[in-house]
Amino acid sequence: MTLPFQEGVPENPYYKGRGAQLNPKNKYLKGEYTQEYTEGIDEWWQADVPTAILEEHAKTLVNKVESPDVGMWYSMNPYQGCEHGCIYCYARNAHQYWGFSAGLDFERKVIVKQNAPELLRKFLDNKNWVPKPISLSGNTDCYQPVERKMWITRQLLDIALQYKQPVGIITKNSLVLRDKYLLQQLAQHNLVCVYVSLTTMQEDLRQKMEPRTTTGAQRLKVVKELSELGVPVGVMTAPLIPGLNDHEVPHLLELAAQNGAKYAGYTVVRLNDAVKIIFNDWLYKNFPDRADKVWHLIEGMHGGQVNDSEFGRRMRGTGNVADIIRQQFRVHTKKNGLNQERFEFNTELFRRPQVQLSLFDNQA
Repeated sequence: MTLPFQEGVPENPYYKGRGAQLNPKNKYLKGEYTQEYTEGIDEWWQADVPTAILEEHAKTLVNKVESPDVGMWYSMNPYQGCEHGCIYCYARNAHQYWGFSAGLDFERKVIVKQNAPELLRKFLDNKNWVPKPISLSGNTDCYQPVERKMWITRQLLDIALQYKQPVGIITKNSLVLRDKYLLQQLAQHNLVCVYVSLTTMQEDLRQKMEPRTTTGAQRLKVVKELSELGVPVGVMTAPLIPGLNDHEVPHLLELAAQNGAKYAGYTVVRLNDAVKIIFNDWLYKNFPDRADKVWHLIEGMHGGQVNDSEFGRRMRGTGNVADIIRQQFRVHTKKNGLNQERFEFNTELFRRPQVQLSLFDNQA
């Protein structure tokens, strides 16, 4: 029997506009909330709920990157959680440290470090700081939708320019163009390099895999506009997922070069911890006709598992499929003139702005 309030409620609802379709258990929590019975007043089945913005008064912002294979010295992340909802995102697991799930919670509950600008100034003012590049978006995208309202990334870049502190950026959101003239000023001193995550030109795949990101065409526009302003730009064709987007490598690299990119990088997909559960559920719901094949191809790149934690090997994979991707990437970067030069950040200009005292401050 169907109760009146259950009419039209799908048995397995699909949350459009979200990547994850479930909230797996947080391994750090002993207890959890579950929906045992459907009540008329509960709307748990609805397609979506608004994103919650949670403000956090953080103690630190800049972190030293210990992983030797990610190409970063230090990173800073003004946001934890990401509304982009990329299904493969390794940062999902970190959301569990905050007491949330790596699934839908990661996309629906975004933590904002409201005092990030203050923390950056404090960090750069430390006399022991020897300037090295600091990367924005080492974890979650610094230009995700909430940045349009909060402007925290913009403030961090303003501070970087004041101190002549070199910064690296990786994003998949065209919101970065809002700050293009600030980036241009940084670029004039070799203080910034921007990487755009370019994963697919298949719009139907992007809408499922990265539901709240900008389109592939818009990302190419970002590459073009920034490069025309003299900002060094590269693309990350990452992650490459065999059976879904790996065949696009030649086309993506060609388009990137045509629009002014100078550099390119890639990683293969790896599904660690809760991301394994989330991705598997998503894959079989969206691509039931080839889910088994894709899953086994991913396993083939990681020695029979879907994740490999070995530094150096984890990002590139092993086996035949990984070798084909590696060779294809190498051939087409060379063919399109990418990675012909190495970008070097300028750390020589770093300076701490002098505080200007007013006449009143000078009076005893």
